Amino acid sequence: MTRAFVLGAGLGTRLKTLTEHRPKPLIPIYGKPLITFAFDQLIDVGIEEIVVNTHHCHDAYTAAFPDGMYGGARLIFEHEPVLLETAGGIKNVERHFRGEPFVVYNGDILTSLPVGNMIAFHEASGNEVTMALRSHGEPLHVTAQDGRVVDIAGRLGVTGGQRCLFTGIYVVEPAFLRRIPERSKISVIPLFMEMIKSGAGLGGVALDEGEWWDLGTREKYLEVHAALAAGQYPGDWPGRRAPVDPTARIAPDARLGGFVAAGPGAEIGAGAQVTDCILWEGARVLAGSRLTRCIVTAGRTAGGEHRGVDF
Repeated sequence: MTRAFVLGAGLGTRLKTLTEHRPKPLIPIYGKPLITFAFDQLIDVGIEEIVVNTHHCHDAYTAAFPDGMYGGARLIFEHEPVLLETAGGIKNVERHFRGEPFVVYNGDILTSLPVGNMIAFHEASGNEVTMALRSHGEPLHVTAQDGRVVDIAGRLGVTGGQRCLFTGIYVVEPAFLRRIPERSKISVIPLFMEMIKSGAGLGGVALDEGEWWDLGTREKYLEVHAALAAGQYPGDWPGRRAPVDPTARIAPDARLGGFVAAGPGAEIGAGAQVTDCILWEGARVLAGSRLTRCIVTAGRTAGGEHRGVDF
């Protein structure tokens, strides 16, 4: 399996200020674009070509990856002028998969799940689709039994089985593409329900190793930085990338507490106290400021005393 589809077209409306000028999958995690964590995982399991659908601020993707490459993998960006949802987005890029199976990966999650285990399970099962699940977390909308998905969101009233969280990662066989109507805006969920009802091969494998976060809110975004600072991600993050970029300018008497991420060209002025905050590239904290659990986006300036504010 050498191809993957990463969903990058979401609007990120729950993050508000943070996604006003960039798509959610490009928000930085200790200076590293969120979507590149997905790229890293996919490349590690042998993916050579990654298709990404785009919509909001779509030009930001080509600006971030101007040569269309990442880690030796080819990147293909497909703009959706009108959002097509998950299944519609997959159908729209069908030609890139050349009749081969591929991985689908939600671009606004951060995870260290063993994706290779899902692929191995899928290849051994003969399933048409295999969903990566977790037996804990919220919401536990998927019911799995003996490696098969038998209900979603309780719509079929199935009793028994194991309630699981759907991670947003799955493997798709070409046969699934024939279920998706041409030029339609449609989610994968109704198609999955049809598969369950007809007895088609919709599999599910629980991957409880590693970490999984849905970065849907600013609190989750802050939580992920705290978790990585505490070493809860393979590769000793943020030790693999300095929490404070070498080009950031921090006044000698500024005080940093908890986790602080400062991107390229960020500034923290004299006497400032910054605790559990994220500063994007070119962000600036004025001298004497007191910031706690704040996020200062690219090129913005924060001054005064604030808690839980996005600039």
